[in-house]
Amino acid sequence: MRWWKSKSGQIQKYTEQSDKKQESPAPFTGDFTFDLELVRQEIGHNSDVHFREFNIGRMSIRAALIFVDGLSDIDLIDQHIIKSLMSDFPQEYEKRQIFIKDSTLKEFVKNHILSISKVKEVHNTKDLALEVLTGSTALLIDGSVGVLILGITKGKTRNIEEPVSEALVRGPRIGFTEVLSDNTALLRRHGQNENLSLTKFQVGERAKKELIIAYIKDIADPGLVKEVKKRIKKIDIDNVLESGYVEQLIEDNYLSLFPQVQSTERPDRVIGALMEGRVAILLDGTPFALIVPVTFSMLLQSPEDYYERWIPSTLIRLLRFFAALVSLLAPALYISFISFHPGLIPTKLAISITSTREGVPFPSLIEALIMEVSIEILREAGLRLPKPIGPAMGIVGGLIIGEAAVRAGIVSPIMVIVVAVTAISSFALPQYNAGIPLRVLRFVAMLCAAIFGLYGLILFFLFLCSHLVKLKSFGIPYSSPAVPYQISDWKDFMVRMPLLMMKRRPKMMHTKDPRRKG
Repeated sequence: MRWWKSKSGQIQKYTEQSDKKQESPAPFTGDFTFDLELVRQEIGHNSDVHFREFNIGRMSIRAALIFVDGLSDIDLIDQHIIKSLMSDFPQEYEKRQIFIKDSTLKEFVKNHILSISKVKEVHNTKDLALEVLTGSTALLIDGSVGVLILGITKGKTRNIEEPVSEALVRGPRIGFTEVLSDNTALLRRHGQNENLSLTKFQVGERAKKELIIAYIKDIADPGLVKEVKKRIKKIDIDNVLESGYVEQLIEDNYLSLFPQVQSTERPDRVIGALMEGRVAILLDGTPFALIVPVTFSMLLQSPEDYYERWIPSTLIRLLRFFAALVSLLAPALYISFISFHPGLIPTKLAISITSTREGVPFPSLIEALIMEVSIEILREAGLRLPKPIGPAMGIVGGLIIGEAAVRAGIVSPIMVIVVAVTAISSFALPQYNAGIPLRVLRFVAMLCAAIFGLYGLILFFLFLCSHLVKLKSFGIPYSSPAVPYQISDWKDFMVRMPLLMMKRRPKMMHTKDPRRKG
């Protein structure tokens, strides 16, 4: 559908049935009445879009401001635009008696009157609608073919707070917010680095959002940066509500349970990744930034590992790896030992377990499934409930259900202990999404152990290891530096060596500058 001006000056609607493609946007003509009507037809049906018509100075040149209530700063519009154009317009310019069709008025207003930093020009209704509906203000001047777009966006945002999902004992107490400009400013504040490059993209076909790719120019591999940009450009979706959309659309293997893109709320984690040669992706409207490429060991590491001395950091990191194994295999080991291999259990412990299982009507698999499903439901309920109630509900619910199940003879006490240790181990992981694949695979391991015993559990573990070895994240092996074996990268793998010994960046990243300078 297009609009055109007839000889009588009226705006007519033009449709072409044979052409089903979207018509080109209507350009501005310089006729104030006609151009203003074009804008009204484009966005005037929105109740929050306001049109303020006025005359510039004493020249009686018609002008109009178009803005959205709530997105544009009304005080700035009143003080820096309307007041300047209506009251304080220079008389020496008025004495020149510029004709209405002269475009120098627009340039004079742009360069001498408007005390606003962000000013640009658009020439059609589509570009104007996109700018105005995202918070900018449009200034339409009679006789001017172009329309000035004034960047005086006003948005209500929350203050910079400590990240909720990644709490630390020692470290910065700031996290990303939903405002993209605030997030890029946080990255800039972490150090004066002229090589920190921020490249802007737009994602979403119907509702466009700004996306930033951040990397260190003299460190990051150009091939990696090129691949990230290529995948971002291929995103074809109506709207990108959160960075999770981007994560799912750019990952290597969407059928894998393991996250191939790391998400974080912490600017210090992002800066640390950039210094290793990785690339960060920031999306407007979400506090979660993405880091690529990622390895499985990164999901078990915390920024706090580098803020404490290397010996306690190493012990805590080893404890996390052990907790991940317990979270994955503990119930399956219990099932295999009880059902198939009781001879592997010490005699006294076997007698104790047998006595506690007397009267339990279910096999070990059903017993484990009852408790695991109950714990998962309690975990989700605790997350969705209000904060003052959630933790108490999880603790009280777990105690009541476990005690009641034991007293009723549905499960054995040893099963309650195994499930409790498994749940606590899953909470020891530093990132929430790192524990999700382990929670899912735990049930698969339980089924394998119930069918084939310890042999089935070993086969399950071998299949899992083979999947991790084959999996890649932006060309980097997911299981590195374990496979392929790179001894130089083991200084920051399961063991965190002293900082004085970590003189090189990860070899697997193929960085331009392999040495850490300083």
